[in-house]
Amino acid sequence: MLAFLYAFIFFMASFLPAILLRQPRVFLTATPLNWAPDVIAILLALTVAVLIQTGRIPLAAIAPTGLVFEVVGSYGIVAAEFTDPMRLNAPGFIGFSWVAVWTLLFTVVVPTRPRRALVAAVASVSSIPVGMAVLTAAGVPTTAARASAGEFFFLYVFPYCLVVVMAYVGARVVYGLGTEVRRARELGSYRLVERLGQGGMGEVWRAEHRLLARPAAIKLIRPAVMSGSGSGGTAAAIRRFEREAQVTAQLRSPHTVNLFDFGASDDGSFYYVMELLEGFDAEALVRRFGPIPPERAIYVLQQICHSLSEAESRGLVHRDIKPANIFLCRYGEDYDFVKVLDFGIVKAANDVTDTRPAITIDHTIQGTPAYIAPEQALGTEIDNRSDIYATGCVAYWLLTGQTVFAGETPLAVIMHHVHTPPVPPSVRSELPIPAALETLVLSCLAKNPADRPQSAKELSRRLAALETATAWSEERAREWWTRTAPVGTRSLLG
Repeated sequence: MLAFLYAFIFFMASFLPAILLRQPRVFLTATPLNWAPDVIAILLALTVAVLIQTGRIPLAAIAPTGLVFEVVGSYGIVAAEFTDPMRLNAPGFIGFSWVAVWTLLFTVVVPTRPRRALVAAVASVSSIPVGMAVLTAAGVPTTAARASAGEFFFLYVFPYCLVVVMAYVGARVVYGLGTEVRRARELGSYRLVERLGQGGMGEVWRAEHRLLARPAAIKLIRPAVMSGSGSGGTAAAIRRFEREAQVTAQLRSPHTVNLFDFGASDDGSFYYVMELLEGFDAEALVRRFGPIPPERAIYVLQQICHSLSEAESRGLVHRDIKPANIFLCRYGEDYDFVKVLDFGIVKAANDVTDTRPAITIDHTIQGTPAYIAPEQALGTEIDNRSDIYATGCVAYWLLTGQTVFAGETPLAVIMHHVHTPPVPPSVRSELPIPAALETLVLSCLAKNPADRPQSAKELSRRLAALETATAWSEERAREWWTRTAPVGTRSLLG
């Protein structure tokens, strides 16, 4: 729009008087030098407009192209103004150039990062002193040629320094307003307050509802993650995420993270609005405090099973059960309360539209290598027993502080899950692990899904039947949290 406007204004200011009035026409047609800069500037603007409109300039290059056009356009204005015989012959030859109007208009209309806008504005207004210096060097009689250094500065430099200041302030205001409007439009009623972190899927922000006093965590999923390889494009991915999010929002297990809202932004990002939790995920917990006692591990695993059991009853497979997605928190009056995260990225057990193997053509891993089930790694049909395997991996981590398998590359780890028998956790742990618990964990890690507990409910029953199942109580949990007091907001990164 600005390129077309530039061409239109240039034509009206330079050629319309020559069309309507004889004297301007005589001056304009006296020599090509009088009209060539105007024609070149107009053609440049039209070229930029057409290239942008036809999509021949990549989206990422449009903003830099615009800034270059702002600077080149300013020099085009100066070339036209300073070769205008009517103006050169006018007494004094002073006054504001159209460059000032162009620079301010561009800054206000086009939201640009303030630093970039500042650089472009300085480069644009530099055309005035540069143009005057060129005329003076060429021997053209102008006011600048007769002015002292101080007069030159205050006539042709200082006013445009003020223009730069106005342009920079305008850029900050416009860019800030544009950012707020974009966020408000993209994320509905939620205001982004603070970025909590970044993960493989995208960014997580602490947010507030604009009307309610309810804090929330918003996870923005990158368009590239949604598209993936073979997914049929972003639109198809959004439809799939919407369908799964709608099912997830119906989950009522207290141990499944609450999903408040979801949607898609204009740039193709998908976002989830979840409850904001205070505490530790299981990965951070073990890294900071070491392996947990077997009775506490049982207490945590039973709550995981409660969440997975409901998902299983609705035909959902989580596909990414791992310590980072198991969150232990102080939840009201409850301590060591478990929330299973990232249920927004589930797969319906009967979803035939997503049959990607663990490592796809674009080398992305569908799941976390250290916690991936053999059948998931091989790309064969998966069901809830894949989550049972991952839960066994989580149990192994809680008891030993180590993953079941390690390797130099993700592929090496995945191949271990497919072929290598796991080392019993008691061999790797300094804490005594009951034999019955170890046997149950190893059964979850069976290569053949038929050899594992067949459901989360069955696994929960077998955990409850262990002798140490009731040794970790609400009182012990309260004591641990009161003594350790690990309170703080944690980002819901997957």
